[in-house]
Amino acid sequence: MRVLDLSVWRPMPHATQILADLGAEVLKVEPPGGDPMRGYPEIFASVARGKRSIVCDLKTDEGLARALELARQADVVCEGWRPGVAERLGLSFGAVTALNPSVIYCSLSGYGQNGPLRDLPGHDVNFQAIAGALARGEHDHRDPEVPRLPVADLEGGTVCALLICAAWARRLQTGDGEYIDVAMADAVQWWVGTRSGTAHEDQANRTVGSPGYGVFRTSDGAWIALGVLGEQRLWDNTCRALGFDDLSGLAFAARLARTKEINDRIASAIAGLDAAVVLAQLASHDVPASPVLAPEEAGRHPQFLARELHVDTSAGRVAALPARLASGGIRPVRVPAVGQDPEGFSAPAH
Repeated sequence: MRVLDLSVWRPMPHATQILADLGAEVLKVEPPGGDPMRGYPEIFASVARGKRSIVCDLKTDEGLARALELARQADVVCEGWRPGVAERLGLSFGAVTALNPSVIYCSLSGYGQNGPLRDLPGHDVNFQAIAGALARGEHDHRDPEVPRLPVADLEGGTVCALLICAAWARRLQTGDGEYIDVAMADAVQWWVGTRSGTAHEDQANRTVGSPGYGVFRTSDGAWIALGVLGEQRLWDNTCRALGFDDLSGLAFAARLARTKEINDRIASAIAGLDAAVVLAQLASHDVPASPVLAPEEAGRHPQFLARELHVDTSAGRVAALPARLASGGIRPVRVPAVGQDPEGFSAPAH
């Protein structure tokens, strides 16, 4: 698969990085001076590994002509501009498909190609906010917080990669191209849904939180995450580990009705123990518990080392495709210099 990536920053480059990790040849078109994401070397390495780089000034006739020629050679063309920009530049789906009728063309934007907000600028925090990911819900009046993860950026890109692969499989059967329109706000709203809390068959009202599910502080100032939900066995194991004999055997519906009380008891019990002690105690009783780690700590954790999740690049160690393939997969580490591949694609044209 030959992929022409016209995008900069992170969302669509994340999509094309997934494709590169799966074996696609990705040619990154950069503006004069390079992708502004190069100012963040580690992030850039995480979304540019194994790609080729060519510089095209798309605001010039020469740059546009070169980009269109590359689009004619590509199987997939990706762009991440605000709606209307591709048309103004002369690189719209219509312009590309006129040269390459079987092309798969993917557009990723904040709000999509239609709707009242299509022309509004935005970044990840805006898309998460409007999609319902930041507000706590109708029954929880705590202040919203700036999200730790750029979920809209990354999930928007992941959806693009998924749909490109689906369109590619269809094209191999039918020869037909495809136009894909993905909105980052849509991707987050798809995850969040349209209701606060969770409906449960034994509860009159939607539940907010769950007993035994959350983060709790230990006596040495660390935090652990406890992940108990409705499974009776896991709850009973937790009670044995923490000495809650009176709560063992309590059905999930009954626990839900006492969520705050139970979580307060768990917090109190964990607050009296060191992190290493409580984690070992919970693990010995087969309880879903884990330490709350900083990214640097996660990068050194034996679990991720065993999974060989990371690769070393010129910009440092970054996470690679989070999957293991029997075929071995592709783990590119080369981060291209600006315009390192002026010849364009290495594979021959159609």
